[in-house]
Amino acid sequence: MAAPELPIVRLRHWGRWVSGAIILALLAALGVALAEAKIDYESVPEFLWYRVMAVGLLNTVLLAVISQGLAIVLGIVVALMRRSANPVARWFAVVYIWLFRGLPVLLQILIWYNLALVFEFISIPLPFTGGYLLHEPTNVLVSAFVAALLGLTLNESAYMAEIVRAGLNSVDGGQTEAAKAIGMTPATTLRRVVLPQAMRVIIPPTGNDFINMLKATSMASVIGVTELIHASNNISSNNLLVMETLLAAAIWYMVVVTVAGIGQHYLERAFGAADRAGVAAGPWSRAARALRTVPLRRGKDAI
Repeated sequence: MAAPELPIVRLRHWGRWVSGAIILALLAALGVALAEAKIDYESVPEFLWYRVMAVGLLNTVLLAVISQGLAIVLGIVVALMRRSANPVARWFAVVYIWLFRGLPVLLQILIWYNLALVFEFISIPLPFTGGYLLHEPTNVLVSAFVAALLGLTLNESAYMAEIVRAGLNSVDGGQTEAAKAIGMTPATTLRRVVLPQAMRVIIPPTGNDFINMLKATSMASVIGVTELIHASNNISSNNLLVMETLLAAAIWYMVVVTVAGIGQHYLERAFGAADRAGVAAGPWSRAARALRTVPLRRGKDAI
């Protein structure tokens, strides 16, 4: 006698339905609250295109890009010093990272901005001539923009040094030994063997740090740099529409952060994420693969 067929009982995910309903209810409540808020939403698009807002946007992007670029260069140098066999260079790198990573960014910006209180002039004397290569008032050389640039760059360079060091340590030491065995110089080994592989570890946190840098530029408003926050405050001081101008600044922040996130995504794909995921390789991916697969040569003989 055949056994009776068991009924198929569909599994009910009550927790998903309840959590989804709670989230939708909270979003609906937030939407109702924002709709009833005393905010002139129609004026927000107008503030996006004010000249002072455009200047603030430009300064925000410039400050973030220049600071991050200089921080990457300094971070690579400090990371190499941190891995150096020279104890003086190694301890200098340790103290550098400890100092600039430990101090708050705003404090560093304020210290650079008030540097003229302790050094009235910045001078570079010419030996044996009695003259100066540089002799200018500190307030002239260290403007508000430069002070913000120095504070953001030095702070970020300490983090970049640790990111780069982690990336370099992720490459198997046997590859470096093999490169040395076939006569490659340390610089060539770093450029052609270590860095192309370390970039897959370095890029994700660097992209996140750059996005954070875009937002950290808002601290420059404290010393009068016209970035997005300072620009929105300038507008609201005339029309008293504080929330509306802040929303305009928030929109521009989301735009630049989104663009930076897209760039980070394509860089990650270029240096191996696409290969591991099986996604079709684009031009950036092919360029990164070419860097990783350059044949090692010894003299005129390729191996």
